[in-house]
Amino acid sequence: MSDHYLEFQHVSKAFDDNVVLDDVSFFVDKGETAVIMGRSGVGKSVSLKLLLGFLKPDAGRLIVAGEDVTNWTEAQFEAIRRKVTMVFQSGALFDSLTVAENIAFPLAGRANRNPNAVDKKVNELLAMLEVKEVADRLPAELSTGTKRAVAIARALAEDPDAILYDEPTTMVDPLMAGHMSDLIVKLKEKFHKTSIVVTHDTHLGKKLADRVIFLNECKVAFFGKWAELEASQDHFLKNFLAQDELIPALDATA
Repeated sequence: MSDHYLEFQHVSKAFDDNVVLDDVSFFVDKGETAVIMGRSGVGKSVSLKLLLGFLKPDAGRLIVAGEDVTNWTEAQFEAIRRKVTMVFQSGALFDSLTVAENIAFPLAGRANRNPNAVDKKVNELLAMLEVKEVADRLPAELSTGTKRAVAIARALAEDPDAILYDEPTTMVDPLMAGHMSDLIVKLKEKFHKTSIVVTHDTHLGKKLADRVIFLNECKVAFFGKWAELEASQDHFLKNFLAQDELIPALDATA
């Protein structure tokens, strides 16, 4: 057991000779939103997959929902994934189901759910994520950003304790990125769920982060509050923040 809801304790992970995480430690307390930042390939998304048991660590301990899950079986992780859910970059929606059916899927067939209650829940989530107008469409008909909004709605359907977001604003235009940021902020303020957001977007990070985990060269280069990150005199961190601030200006002149 741990006092923290999510925690890495000296976690390492490599794929053959490629070390991705090396003695990484951080924690997220219940109700907090943590942001994992860093360049591509530094283990941000790998960290989420470790927490949900899709990957196993080579060393260290993993805490999820306050429990040590390091050596848990797939069957044990099935139960934890109802408490902690993940929104993938792709959305991972079912191609043959409509938007409304995708959102209803986690609730379908549950003994304690009647059809009217499911429909009511789906309609609430459609409205909350601002995707009601596409309720009858298939995923192939949706933009990348809309797919992610639907995926968030589906993640919320089971009322999980925690949500892990994998790069929610990547590969979308600046307007959609801003819209996705606003939606996630709205959900944070409404539900106060424990969350981890993997992103390279400093604008989103600044809006959301109660804590920041900055990964560089397989290790934690920074762990703390956003204001402390901005005040850091570390050359790499200062450069990263400065370069990302240039992106909106460059987009505006494109």
